[in-house]
Amino acid sequence: MLLNRNAKKWIIRPDGKEKVTGELRYLTDLTAPGMLHGKVLRSQYPHAWILAIDTTKAKQIPGVRVVLTAADVPGLNLFGIAFPHQPVFCQDRVRYIGDALASIAADTEEIAEYALSLIEVEYEPLPLVDNPETALEAGTIMLHPEGNLLHQTSLQHGDTNIEEVFETCAHVVEETYVTPRQMHTYIETEGGLFIPEADGRLTVYSPTQHGYKDRFQLARILGIPEEQIRVVSSPIGGSFGGKDELNVQPFGALMARKTGKSIKMHNSRRESVISGIKRHPMRIMMKTGTDVHGKLIAHQVRILADTGAYATLGCEVLNFATEHAIGPYTISHLDVEGKSVYTNNGVSGEFRGFGGNQVIFAVESQMERLAEKLGMDAWELRKRNLRQPTDPGPMGQPIVATEGAAQVWAKAQESPLWAKRKRYAQQPAAAAPEPWLRRGVGAALVMHGAGLGFGIPDHSGGRIELTPEGKIQASFGFEEFGQGLYAALTLMLQDCFGCAADDIRIVIGDTDRVPSSGSSTASRATTMMWRALQRLKPAFVLALLEQASLLCGVPAAELATGAGGIHHKGDEFGEPVVTYAEVAAAAATPILAHTEFNYPTTPEGRVGAHYLYSYAAAIVEVEVNTLTGRVKVLQTDHVIAAGPVINPMGYLGQIEGGSVMALGYTLTEDAVMKDSKYVRHNLDTYLVPTFSDSPLRIQVEAIEELPEGDTFGPRGVGEIGSVGLAPAITAAVRQATGIWVNKLPISPEDIVQSIDWLEGVEASD
Repeated sequence: MLLNRNAKKWIIRPDGKEKVTGELRYLTDLTAPGMLHGKVLRSQYPHAWILAIDTTKAKQIPGVRVVLTAADVPGLNLFGIAFPHQPVFCQDRVRYIGDALASIAADTEEIAEYALSLIEVEYEPLPLVDNPETALEAGTIMLHPEGNLLHQTSLQHGDTNIEEVFETCAHVVEETYVTPRQMHTYIETEGGLFIPEADGRLTVYSPTQHGYKDRFQLARILGIPEEQIRVVSSPIGGSFGGKDELNVQPFGALMARKTGKSIKMHNSRRESVISGIKRHPMRIMMKTGTDVHGKLIAHQVRILADTGAYATLGCEVLNFATEHAIGPYTISHLDVEGKSVYTNNGVSGEFRGFGGNQVIFAVESQMERLAEKLGMDAWELRKRNLRQPTDPGPMGQPIVATEGAAQVWAKAQESPLWAKRKRYAQQPAAAAPEPWLRRGVGAALVMHGAGLGFGIPDHSGGRIELTPEGKIQASFGFEEFGQGLYAALTLMLQDCFGCAADDIRIVIGDTDRVPSSGSSTASRATTMMWRALQRLKPAFVLALLEQASLLCGVPAAELATGAGGIHHKGDEFGEPVVTYAEVAAAAATPILAHTEFNYPTTPEGRVGAHYLYSYAAAIVEVEVNTLTGRVKVLQTDHVIAAGPVINPMGYLGQIEGGSVMALGYTLTEDAVMKDSKYVRHNLDTYLVPTFSDSPLRIQVEAIEELPEGDTFGPRGVGEIGSVGLAPAITAAVRQATGIWVNKLPISPEDIVQSIDWLEGVEASD
């Protein structure tokens, strides 16, 4: 299905008007009477011993209500979504520039800022570890007691002596690829409102992707039962993985409990840059060999990831990168090793694509280079090595079979850009009217796993009930951070019950009101909501129909749910025989259903191995200005095989949004660090794509078919639209200019310096 405004089920998102008009109140917009303003003191050094912290002067400032340090943490002075590793407050050592030493709550922001400047910290600077390669060298100072290696992965099959296999290959390509440290750059920076309630509980209004996980972590830090904390986590002004980890919540919660006053916190962009997590920068060495016919024979990969000062999800990101380091291909002999290394650089963690973006850039670039060596079309080379539906997963694990890889490969050739790709290949650059403007078309193929993976708890659940007012209320522990959850769930409920949008009420993102559904991450929320409704529907509908039958005297078997209430079967669009409100009023007990289950996982495999995969192709047309080195993406076509489309508008928005985010990753974005300090602190120098940088045309084609017997339903598409764009762009740059790109973002200087200015110019006497 070609997604556009004529697509089936195209609806305006329920929260759309409030967002575009600015009426929507995000959690960082909230205030409370008599609230205090909280601020955090960050380290002056990326690496140093802390010899002393003196808060005496700060405490003496009128209007300062509390100053906290590590000594004031009643529970665990550590946090981390996978395991507690990062200090709430550092007390003996700082390891990166975003480390917190103290926090202050005061009557005004100005007083809090001034008081921060009066806190005296005595440091003893330590040697910097600002390069993951040197971090592993003998004699380098250890950043943690266990050393500087956070995590190591290994994946092999075939001949154990892969170097001997390479000697038998007809063609071998060996290259090193470098990817940048990317910021999430959400429109709403980290913050929240923390309210101590009269009954002793704490209410936390703070944007997060996993309210229950935040509650669990905050309970450990505060030293109180989880039930004494309520976390309200929606709506959120963007996240992309950056708010799955705790940020300001420990400080706001501690100060609210200490003062008995509401605490407002909201990071400036500069503080968000300094303290927030980023996409893992990686250095990826790949060596890939084929036979004379283009069959992939051997593939060796070495991944080095800079995880920064603390673990967060560095292990899990490396696992994912290792798993996806072969792309959607079958290779006889494989040797993959990965290392995630501690440095004094900014903390790296979860980010849309979760390590897939980095390795897929490398894999797809290898395919382009090999095709050129073989004198073969790169798309044909991919087909010759494309995985088959019955093949095991990349880690040898059983996976759900789909035709997605072949479907995407074939459908991509129907893209309007495909004909341009062939035409540009035959047209000399110098023949263009403006020869300094060169155009090319490139493509890439993607396989992307969804869910948290084998061996990782991936629980979910949901509840549906008929409210006293006669509304069908769905409650889930997911969060809305721009992905279109409200619209998707509304459409799912209408599909399930034939009801009208007015019959529906949705409750999300509030630990007091919703069941635990797991994190809104890993492209899992749509699948989990759909599966929950399939489980909830039979019992809930039966209870509705039986109660309606008692009211109207019609057998339940002859009734059906529909718009406004219960209808005669076959007349769901007519007048209801009983309204939902009448059913609710007559019911002796509430009509509801609850379910708990886990995300589908492979029955056997290595930790992190996935079971459900989606496939995608990205086709891109670029224009390269060889005088300036600037690359402009003119058009982008995406083909996605991720099962049925629930919400066409949301689906299209996710692919378009992911594509533009990947545009920045490829062309402009790099959170550069010098001496383990961020060089760019704001959006005047850290350049994200604007509307004018975006392609004039983005086309999205959805392949909805699933094999017969596949009961897993729609797959999420929040990540897959961002994964394949970088290698497609660099392939297009190669066609346009003849330049190979192996480092992101693409450097205009490198383009200019690499241009053969005599290309196409005839020699003269």
